[in-house]
Amino acid sequence: MRFCMRKKHLLALSISTALLTGQSFSTLAAEIEEVERIEVTGSHIKRGDMAGPSPVTSMSAEDIARTGVTDLIGLFTKLPAAGQGTFSTQGNGSDGTGNGGSSVSLRGLGADSTLILINGRRIAVSPFANEISTAFVDINNIPLAAIKRVDILKDGASATYGSDAIAGVINIILKDDYDGAELSAKVGDTADGGGKETNISLAWGNTSEKASHTFILDYFDREEIMNSDRDYTATANQAARTGLRFANDGRSSSGYPGTIALASDASIRTPDTFGNDVCAPEDIVGTLCRYDYAPFGSAVPSSERFSFIYTGKYEINDTLRGFADINGQNSKTVIRGAASPSFNELFMSGDNANHPMANLPEHDFYQQDLTMRRRMVDIGNREKQVSSNYYRGVIGLGGEIGDWEWEAAYSYIKSESIERGVDGFPNSRRAQEAIDSELWNPFEPSTNTQEALDFIETQTTRFGKSTNKSFDLTVSGPLMEMPSGDLLIAVGTEYREESISDNPDDQFLRGEVFGTEATQANGSRDNLAIYGELAVPVMDNVEVQLAVRYEDYSDFGSTTNPKVAFIWSVNDDISLRGSWGTAFRAPSLHQIGLGNTDESPELVDTVRCNAVGNVNKACDLQEYTAVLSGNQDLGPEESESINVGIIYQISDNIDFSLDYYSYDIENIITKDTQFKFTTYGNDPTVVERLPSNVAGDPGEVVRIFDQYENIGNVKTSGLDFDLSYKLASNIGDFTFNYALNYILEYEDSRPTANEDGSSGPRRIEIQEGDFEQPEIRWTFNTSWVMDDWSANIAVNYIGEFKQDNAVRIQEVKDDDGNVIETVILDDVESMVTVDTAVNFIGFDDITLTLGATNLLNEKPPFSYHSWTSFSNVHNSQGRFTYVKATYKF
Repeated sequence: MRFCMRKKHLLALSISTALLTGQSFSTLAAEIEEVERIEVTGSHIKRGDMAGPSPVTSMSAEDIARTGVTDLIGLFTKLPAAGQGTFSTQGNGSDGTGNGGSSVSLRGLGADSTLILINGRRIAVSPFANEISTAFVDINNIPLAAIKRVDILKDGASATYGSDAIAGVINIILKDDYDGAELSAKVGDTADGGGKETNISLAWGNTSEKASHTFILDYFDREEIMNSDRDYTATANQAARTGLRFANDGRSSSGYPGTIALASDASIRTPDTFGNDVCAPEDIVGTLCRYDYAPFGSAVPSSERFSFIYTGKYEINDTLRGFADINGQNSKTVIRGAASPSFNELFMSGDNANHPMANLPEHDFYQQDLTMRRRMVDIGNREKQVSSNYYRGVIGLGGEIGDWEWEAAYSYIKSESIERGVDGFPNSRRAQEAIDSELWNPFEPSTNTQEALDFIETQTTRFGKSTNKSFDLTVSGPLMEMPSGDLLIAVGTEYREESISDNPDDQFLRGEVFGTEATQANGSRDNLAIYGELAVPVMDNVEVQLAVRYEDYSDFGSTTNPKVAFIWSVNDDISLRGSWGTAFRAPSLHQIGLGNTDESPELVDTVRCNAVGNVNKACDLQEYTAVLSGNQDLGPEESESINVGIIYQISDNIDFSLDYYSYDIENIITKDTQFKFTTYGNDPTVVERLPSNVAGDPGEVVRIFDQYENIGNVKTSGLDFDLSYKLASNIGDFTFNYALNYILEYEDSRPTANEDGSSGPRRIEIQEGDFEQPEIRWTFNTSWVMDDWSANIAVNYIGEFKQDNAVRIQEVKDDDGNVIETVILDDVESMVTVDTAVNFIGFDDITLTLGATNLLNEKPPFSYHSWTSFSNVHNSQGRFTYVKATYKF
């Protein structure tokens, strides 16, 4: 929202002046009409009030403070409209590609389909994409101390704002009119260890008749939480932890000292039980030596951020003003993970002196070339350090020409990050050289010298940079007078240049670092947008909004997106609203410009399973190496959305709104490695395999080649319900708020293939209620104020959902392999958390707060599928208690 500094007259003062001077009431009426008009999120047309045809939820700084959260992602994860795809530093791991970042996914449609704005303008995406390709705005760059208000627009808005606004828009309004100074300090800690937080902020500024200046400094520090700090994340072996027979044993197949296999056929293997260093009996499962990597990883990495923000406005004369926003941040994040795994990347010749069967001539592996699955425990656990610098500058002019208003601004945003692997990363080329020269014995790690370990260990670097340069101009005002009021119009243009670079060091590019993921992506684009909007007063109580935006991109072409919306005030208490529009998301520069990037998905080799059966777990879900690349031929994702709602002011104290929404999105940019694996499993250009000596066996997989494509479709619909009730009593004033999101439909479909390789009917990948897709989320907030005291309690609910399809249906077999029972596992249970805070303002200029989030210390619900499944839906922090003091001077 951008504010106009036009002067206005208060009604009482105007009437008094008219009576004293004999001013005509017609002139008085004209002056009363001269009210401040503001630009509301979802529209470029300035209005006299916040009401509009689009569903917008606003949260003030006071509302945010009452939640007790310490950063924006903590706030957004509590939003009922937030869904799968919302991510925070929780779950950042040594294999992650967007470490240190956080972003929100409205409607569960992806962080890259939710547009994040600051003061109504775009900001640059993070140089490091999340999960390799998801371009996102890192909301950690914006400290809570700088926020005046957050607006959440919950319908498609590409006609107004362009790309990425498929699911909606989050507009963060910064404080810009501070007068005085305020110092705030907050400290808090968790009940179960780790995660201690410190937050100090200083705000000061001054406001005069012609100018305002606001400065904010903010420091935030959070200690890490290790998986070992929580009993539900302390092990990947859920079967052993819970004793449940269908619980997943998520331990890695890359163990320590490891699993030995034939280089000619890696499916013929045995756990390393030879010599002095052997796999522990409890880690031997079948022919594999497994490893419990969970306790060594970060549940929440440590973070330290220092931010500076300035906002200023200056009224040059009665019809011209200037404004500027400047902010910057330095952040540091440390991510820990278990020792690096290797999956058949290393080999040992049959005549090597360190051969584990060198003295066992009767063994089948005697003098055979070997490969191995092993953890590089001998060089230590992995540690990544991410340092980022973020800069944003906006400078602009605005003013009035008669009844018309205009505003123009230039923005420059740059985000730079360096990710360093400082411990626990092996160089595969040097490791292979050390094996060949007999300097390093992978099967007897206790015999290795420090010289050998130093030779194979390396440090890694990854450099990222993202820039966004833009110029925008908007003109708005009355086009003509109609019987029911002025026909208002806004027209504008925006020119934007974007670039990203994400470059790991030469070791990554040569494929010499295993056990971790890194991306390489480089690209740039420019685009020109022209947009227009009409607010048509069809009748005294009906307004129609018409909007259209044309965009021309330098790399994939052009797109035009319209929107039609209305609001109908049926009477003083009831209003109906609705909208229809199309939206789009341009392929991200990461998805277009991604270089070959290794990842480690869990897949089933259906081709080999069909050929040889479940020999050596060929039919089981296992980790494989997939080489992912960008696609220059990607087109945009396209969406159609509908929103229909009612607003009902039941009484002065009670009101509610109910909205129905629907999204239909086509050509979603995604990958389906399992589909590629199954469909092209015998194609050596897609699936590279090791040779096999067994007739009919296609061989064990080395790697799978995949790329991004426009292959996904998503349909979703649901209901948003908001209820507010205010109660004044002799024991204080109460406010009750209830917000609900109920998903009626969610259908994510992907292509299938016929036997001849042609496209078959689409299959449903995910539906509402499936794994990590709860149908219901709601929050209930109660606040109380009396004299010098105030308090609030919030209840947050995330509904149940099904277990992952990989484990949901279990077959129990007898000794002959006959199915004697089919078991459908119970759903992942719902989760309820309670937040509370108490405030005291009895001291001069001082506010004291004592609060807690997750007061009852609820644990994330159990999932049979994975010990980390909660990280995408639930919070693993546990109870967090804090104290806060604010001093105004």
